[in-house]
Formats: sequence, structure tokens, C-alpha cells
Amino acid sequence: MFIGRHSELKRLEELYCSDGFEFLVMYGRRRVGKTSLLREYAGTHKTIFFSAQEKNDSLNLADFSRCVQTALTGDDFGAFRDWEAAFHYVGDHAGSEKVTLIIDEFPFIAQENPTVKSILQHIIDHQWSQKKIFLILCGSSVSFMIIEVMGYKSPLYGRSTTRMEVEPFDYLDSAAFYPEYNHIDQLLAYGILGGIPCYLQRFNDQRTIAENIQQEILRTGSFLKDEPQLLLKMELREPAVYNSIFEAIASGASHMNDIALRIKEDSGKCSRYIATLKEIRLVNKITPCGESESTKRTIYQITDNFYTFWYRYIFANRSYYELLGEEEAAQEITADLSNLMGAVFEQVCQQYLVRMAKARKLPFVPFKMGKWWGNNPAKRRQDDIDILALDRTGNRAIFCECKFRNELFDMQEYRDFMAACAIFTQVKESHYYLFVKSGYTKDVQEQATVDGVNLLTVNDLFSIE
Repeated sequence: MFIGRHSELKRLEELYCSDGFEFLVMYGRRRVGKTSLLREYAGTHKTIFFSAQEKNDSLNLADFSRCVQTALTGDDFGAFRDWEAAFHYVGDHAGSEKVTLIIDEFPFIAQENPTVKSILQHIIDHQWSQKKIFLILCGSSVSFMIIEVMGYKSPLYGRSTTRMEVEPFDYLDSAAFYPEYNHIDQLLAYGILGGIPCYLQRFNDQRTIAENIQQEILRTGSFLKDEPQLLLKMELREPAVYNSIFEAIASGASHMNDIALRIKEDSGKCSRYIATLKEIRLVNKITPCGESESTKRTIYQITDNFYTFWYRYIFANRSYYELLGEEEAAQEITADLSNLMGAVFEQVCQQYLVRMAKARKLPFVPFKMGKWWGNNPAKRRQDDIDILALDRTGNRAIFCECKFRNELFDMQEYRDFMAACAIFTQVKESHYYLFVKSGYTKDVQEQATVDGVNLLTVNDLFSIE
């Protein structure tokens, strides 16, 4: 069953329905569902779908020749002499009905034979631009697609008519994989697996969260047991350093100096490695909401929930879990998930606000949104706001607190939250949202009514119309 990607499919349909030539560059990290999206689209359109492989150039050309010939004429008369002849064949057989040519994992071709980019550029300029052809080049190497395909030094620079980055699902689309789970378990599954469809498909909502962890992550031979390490070995050299960086961030180190100290490496070296992880969309640099990107107050976080989960639990405790056994290890991990879910719940609540903003159901459409931390002069200590949203002027703000705990949100926590919000004296119009897992004490409910604070629970996150 194909889930989600409605806006992406709509965009592909719009490009297909245009009158002339279209060229889409699609990219996104491995396992995010690019190929599944393209196959869903291809199922209802005249499409040549070619998936390149890590082969030499002549073998990929032979495979492409067979794919093109079979799709366009039903023939198979052997490999074209070169890529130019193969591309000309596509143009020569493009008629009144638009034909889509998808080359999946294009970097496997272009890295082996860099001249393919120049050949494509020539074909586009002199033949395809006048034809009803919809070209899609897709790749999992994000940096390659951005620099080598769309970059200004690339022969293909300026030829693409649009681009699309396929991103992981948010919590709501991810929940659609588990219709039998309650909302808490849907969030737990998202907290463990993130929004990668390939991972989400591994859990079964007929089993408990603990049973899924046991069978799909801890069990020897399971797909997810060593997935992060296997992907790193495919993507990067020196995976040992990257493993150490992931473990450091997953265990709580978020500042560059803290990460470097934790893994006993020079901060300059750490910075270079983290820059690579940012390129492949596995690490993000975060600055306090409302502050310049150049601020020194930055932290780093892992963008993929499953990487955070895996390095926090599996990588750090592998020998111990093997001694403990799969079942007990799964129970121990499940008992600790509330500690993992704190940061995940903030992420979920921000995704909720994004959806609400798009539906025009917030007091204003935020210009900036994210976590804020800094000095609280009234308390003479550091303070933070889980989610701060500001309008373009900075005069209107939405302040949010997010708690994924079994205890009721009490009056002391309420006062602390309101005191943190009071730091922003320049804000002229304030709106307050509390998101909690387990509800509110009676006095908080009464005071929130007086102050106009919005009290939300997990169920509210799933009630977006």
C-alpha cells in the first residue's frame, strides 16, 4: 500500500500535463522513498523507468538500451554504440503523447562516465527541448545532485525546469502505517523509526512496541539491526569517526566542543566531518530562533530519529544486550523511551504547528520557528523555550512548551513556562500553547483559562482537519 506523498504526486502530474519539455531533478537521502514515489507515478503514465546500478559504463549503457527499446518499440536489438545514440533514440520516438524518462540513481552513471552530463545537455538543447519529454534524474547522493547536476559548473546547469527534495514523513503521515495503534504508540513508533518509509514498514501494529524492537531491531539478521552502520559504509569513508560523532550527539553532546571532547578529536576535524553529515541530511545545525545564522550559539542534532535511537541504545550497548537477550533488552529499552521522546515530542509539536500554519489555523503564519535558549535576566540563569514562532516583524510570537511524560503538567511548570516567555519584552502580541502527554492539573486548567493559554494533548495532534 502506497502512503502519503500527495503533494509530490500532484507536482509530478502538473509537470506531466504541461505542453512541452520538462526536466525534474529529484534527490533525497537513502531509504526516503524516492523510487517508490516514482513507481507510483509511473504506474499511470507512459514511462521509461531505468534504475542505474553500480556497474561499469558499458554495462549500464547496455541495460539502458534494452530498457528504452523495450519501452518504446518492444524491440531489443542490442546496446547502442554510446549514450548519445541512446538519447537520440528516445527523442526520435517521442510523439504527440508525452513520454516520461526516469533515470533512477543517476550518480551511478555520471560518476562512472562524467561525459554523460554533457551529452544530456547537448541532447536537451538540440532535440528534447522541442519534444514532449518529461526527464527525471533521481539520486540519493544529495551533494552530487546539487553540485554536479544543478551546480553552476555542471553542463546541465540551467536546463532543469524544477527540482524536488523528497523528505522524510512527519509524525502524521508516519502514523498512517499503524492504524491499529493508539496515538501514543504511533508517536513512539515515529520516535524510534522516524519518517523513513522503508523503516516504518518493518514494524507491525499487531505487535507491541517492545515486540517490534525485539524482532525488527535486536534480532540477529533483522533488516534494522545494523542499518545505520551499513549505510554509513556505503556513503562515507572512515565510518569510525562518524560512528563516534553520532554516538556523542545521541547521548547528549550537542555543542561542537562537547562533541569533540567526547570523541577525543580536534574540533576542526569534527567540524569537517559534521559538515559532511549535514550534506547527506543526517545532522542539522540549530541556532536559537530569531537569531542570525552566524551566531556562535549553535547546537547540532541528528535529523533521523532511527539514527538517534540506534546510536543511543544499540550501538552503545551491543555487548550488554547480547548478554541480556533480545526480550529483556527490548523491555529495558521500552522502559527508557520516555527519555528519548522528549526531543522527539518537540519535533512532533513543531510539525503540528507547521500543518496548522498551512491550514491558516494559527494566529499568524510564522516567519521563523524553532527552539530558543539563552539568558533569563530575571532568574540569572539559562532558560529555554521548546518552540518559539515569530512573525516577520518579531512583534507577534507563539510560545510553546512540550512535555511527553506520564505526570500531569502542574502549576510550578506552568509558572516557569510563563516566566521564560516574559523574557521577550519586545513582543507586543503573545500566544501560548502547551502540549502534554498526560493532561493538566486542575489549577493549571483554571489559570490557563484566565491567561488564554491553549492546552493540548496528544489526541489534539491527530485532529487536524
